[in-house]
Amino acid sequence: MRPRTVAGQVFVLQVAVVVLLVVGAILALFLQSRADADAEAKNRSVAVAETFAHSPGLIETLNLPDPSEVLQPLAEDARRAAGVDFIVVMNTEGIRYSHPLPERIGQRFVGTIEPSLQGEVLLESVDGPLGQEVQAVVPVTAPNGTVVALVSAGMKVENVTGEVYEQLPLIFGAGAAGLAVAMTGTALATRRLKRQTHGLGPEEMTRMYEHHDAVLHAVREGVLIVGGDGRLLLANDEAKRLLELSPDAEGHRIADLPGLDPSMAELLASGLAVSDEVRLAGDRLLAVNQRTTDGPGGPLGTVATIRDSTELQALAGRAEVARKRLKLLYDAGVGIGTSLDVTRTAEELTEVAVPAFADFVTVDLADPVLRGEEPGARAGMRRTAVHGIRDDHPLYERGRLIEFVASTPQARGLGSGQAELVPELSRAPGWQAQDPERAKEIVEYGIHSLITVPLQARGVVLGVANFWRSEKPGPFEGEDLSLAEELVARAAVSVDNARRYTREHAMAVTLQRSLLPRALPERSAVQTAHRYLPAQSGVGGDWFDVIPLPGSRVGLVVGDVVGHGLHAAATMGRLRTAVHNFSTLDLPPDELLGRLDDLVGRIDQDEAEATGDEGRAMTGATCLYAVYDPVAARCTMARAGHPLPALVHPDGRVDFPELPAGPPLGLGGMPFEAAELDVAEGSQLVFYTDGLIEDRSRDIDVGIELLRQALTHPDRPPEESCRAVLAALLPERPKDDVALLIARTRVLGRDRVAEWDVPSEPSAVSGMRATVGEKLQQWGLAELAFSMELLLSELLTNAIRYGVAPIRVRLLHDQGLTCEVADGSSTSPHLRYAATMDEGGRGLFLVAQIADRWGTRYTPAGKIIWAELATPSLP
Repeated sequence: MRPRTVAGQVFVLQVAVVVLLVVGAILALFLQSRADADAEAKNRSVAVAETFAHSPGLIETLNLPDPSEVLQPLAEDARRAAGVDFIVVMNTEGIRYSHPLPERIGQRFVGTIEPSLQGEVLLESVDGPLGQEVQAVVPVTAPNGTVVALVSAGMKVENVTGEVYEQLPLIFGAGAAGLAVAMTGTALATRRLKRQTHGLGPEEMTRMYEHHDAVLHAVREGVLIVGGDGRLLLANDEAKRLLELSPDAEGHRIADLPGLDPSMAELLASGLAVSDEVRLAGDRLLAVNQRTTDGPGGPLGTVATIRDSTELQALAGRAEVARKRLKLLYDAGVGIGTSLDVTRTAEELTEVAVPAFADFVTVDLADPVLRGEEPGARAGMRRTAVHGIRDDHPLYERGRLIEFVASTPQARGLGSGQAELVPELSRAPGWQAQDPERAKEIVEYGIHSLITVPLQARGVVLGVANFWRSEKPGPFEGEDLSLAEELVARAAVSVDNARRYTREHAMAVTLQRSLLPRALPERSAVQTAHRYLPAQSGVGGDWFDVIPLPGSRVGLVVGDVVGHGLHAAATMGRLRTAVHNFSTLDLPPDELLGRLDDLVGRIDQDEAEATGDEGRAMTGATCLYAVYDPVAARCTMARAGHPLPALVHPDGRVDFPELPAGPPLGLGGMPFEAAELDVAEGSQLVFYTDGLIEDRSRDIDVGIELLRQALTHPDRPPEESCRAVLAALLPERPKDDVALLIARTRVLGRDRVAEWDVPSEPSAVSGMRATVGEKLQQWGLAELAFSMELLLSELLTNAIRYGVAPIRVRLLHDQGLTCEVADGSSTSPHLRYAATMDEGGRGLFLVAQIADRWGTRYTPAGKIIWAELATPSLP
């Protein structure tokens, strides 16, 4: 490839010269070495051969029986010392006595010996045993002049020419040094040329100057170059046109140019770096960009570009308006509808529009919309949101119910669904008719223009948004009206979504509240308080309950269905109803959970068969069921996958009793176990769901410790304990729903309990009736004596006739009067209707008619049949 730069061409020339010099030196060396090698080889061979032939003792050695034994080592030492390749001693017949190759001794010499036998020194080149050789043959003469032996010495040709190769590195080194000097010189020249031409070659330089001239004359942007002394060095055609410069302006000082605006001349002569600086030149607005040229290697001065921005200025103004409107719509898409709250959505509309679009914004929504309902035909408008650049405005305050009169633009917009523009409020009598005094205050305050847009979604008008202007002197225009309509249309969708969510949430809350106990029954066994907090995302499946049980006992229940929404609430209601039904059987806690587990499994199976979805199940439900007996001061508990309860002792200690952990409801196949606790009077049993102690921001152990600390106040009533626990553990808007039940235990005093062992004899019935009558006299319940004695007679007679000893009678004087008859039989009696002629079968019928409640519960030792009468009043 041909070099493109001058420096490259010079470098190629220098390389060619150095290469020619090196090649010439090598050729001359070889030619000289050939002549010198032959002479050197001959001279050295003759000298060595003659020296060895005239060495003392040679003739005596030749006369020895074995001359080779002496001559061979001497010849080899001499050969190495003289630098020749061989010294051969031979007899006059040419038989060797010595040779560098010992196996050649005794063989005939290769060469011509006849001249040497005549006493001459012979030089010749032969192809000997060592290769191509130059050799000399010298005679060895006795004292009488007779030739008695011959000596030959020589060198191989390649060893002679090898000296030439030893000089080649010097030649090549000199050539490399020459190339290095050439490269260095070329690099320095190239560097200087690049600095001067900025890396451009001749063709590129020519093309650059051609393009430079073409661009300067054709570009629609003025270009000026000003020197460091303030003189105009260059101005293209466009610059001369824009600045109205004369054709000979170049070379003159900027300050001396006629017709140039002073401010423009000052800027061009200042040398300051500016970007898009707008200056007036005649009737034109010129945008000037100016930069200095005194960079590395550049001359002192400035270069300026000028363009006419007179028309662009107006376009830029309209583009800026469009940009602001697009940004407003983007902000509306991002900032409106961040929550499913109707009021908050209306507030977000006002916050987005102020001050980017209007100075004040008010939003009025129909009252039913705020409740999540469809707006009625004659629904009043409630001012839901008010926001502006100032707070001392005279507009209607938030929360006011407004009835717009027919002449107002708001009323017309609500009726037609169309937005309306009121350019000048001071000249709008229809608007002023709403409230003339307030309208006067609004106008005097400075609010002068209004746009009112109805909020409508799915063809339903939900309210109206009002945009008020006060700071800008000009009124709203038609473009502002279309922007307001688009802004409100986006907000209306979010308001409608929030309204529908509010309705669904209200329905779910109503369902959930209806399924939860509205008020816990007052029981003498416990003093209770409770809390239920729905999650931020909606209602869930947590529930609690306090169930009165026979014998002054009470059942305490807390459960949790995983999930939120109507399905979770409905599932919770089904489970709560099932617990109530199972509790009427007076089952122990572990058996009750077992039956509840079977029920959940059957419900899951039915739903899976009905929907065809095997994965849909309620196995995420947990439950804890406890029965507290105030007579024995004992609590029996069992749990199905639920968190451990807390027990607050009267001295302030807080324990979490270790209950056997059963699986969640619906898994099936695993039995539940119950545990019994002795509970001192005044203790607090605390039941809760996992939403109380679990939080993503902390470990569950931290939640349990916070609960423990919040409960270390045994003298605090349960109601205050509930408040303290929620304040210590829950954020303002919990992620999961929470159920909390706190029960302070009481003990039924021994003076309210009477027990007797009854022999299994019919005659014992009358005695027990008298004893019970006396006890009722002591309790001040003599008016209940007849009814209770009749109940006792029937229950005790059945126990003696059909039951098994031991038989025991117990009276409990609590909120009611309860009679319990226990026996060792597990056979349950059945209520039936006796025929007219039957002699028996009316006992339980009478019990059911007289008692307020009655029933049977089973114990490990048998069963207890009980009946309860309401007392006239609490003592």
